[in-house]
Amino acid sequence: MLDYTNYQHASIYFVYSRTEIPNLSGKAVFMRKLFVFALAAMLITTAITGITNNLGGIKNAYAQIQAGQSDLTLSNLIKQGQPYQGSKSAPVSLIMFGDFQCHDCGRFVKNTEPQINSTYIQTGKVIFVFVHIPNKGFDSWPAALAAQCANEQGKFWQFHNLLYNNQGPIDSGWVSNANLKKFASQIPGLNMQQFNSCFENQKYKPLAEHNLAIAHAFGFTNSPSFIVAKSDGSNPQKIEGAQPFIAFKTVIDKELGG
Repeated sequence: MLDYTNYQHASIYFVYSRTEIPNLSGKAVFMRKLFVFALAAMLITTAITGITNNLGGIKNAYAQIQAGQSDLTLSNLIKQGQPYQGSKSAPVSLIMFGDFQCHDCGRFVKNTEPQINSTYIQTGKVIFVFVHIPNKGFDSWPAALAAQCANEQGKFWQFHNLLYNNQGPIDSGWVSNANLKKFASQIPGLNMQQFNSCFENQKYKPLAEHNLAIAHAFGFTNSPSFIVAKSDGSNPQKIEGAQPFIAFKTVIDKELGG
């Protein structure tokens, strides 16, 4: 989250610079205003530097993708640490770009994903990969990081289901840091000490930044969005929105037959 504190401080100094103080000579008033404006400029520069650093990770990741250093091959996605379910030898990959605060994503997970799972994933034809696109609200980022910490222990899909089955209004606090830890504590076999350390240290922030850059490189600005591709990353087909099962079936069958 960007820190606007310095902007607030700068505003205070600008207001202070306009306050009349009696019994000051013209030179003293001029020197006082010069000092205040110099200080305000320094604070604004500091704030801008902080924002630039905060966005640096996403910009660098986007530059790498544009340069062709990242692709959609299944082996690369798995190496990056993207959660997946299904056989790694499946000929087709279905890649979902999702946000845990996205209600259309929740609708897909409840209504369409089970049909895809039984028809293609359980039969070894498709591997399903989840890529975070945490852009629905401020709480989307910690939710994505927490999910990756669960994935570290092989518990991503349990955590994924818990969040989508308990969705609340965007940024209403339902995925606050405290609530994310409560959700994690409900998963049998999850080591909470390891989870808390991972989550509090934002271990997977670089991956989330990279994922957001991938989504933007493909022109995805909303979720859910999907790519259906050969497992070597070739012939990618985009699907946007929580489409019904038949829309996915049409594209997947074409990939399997092509």
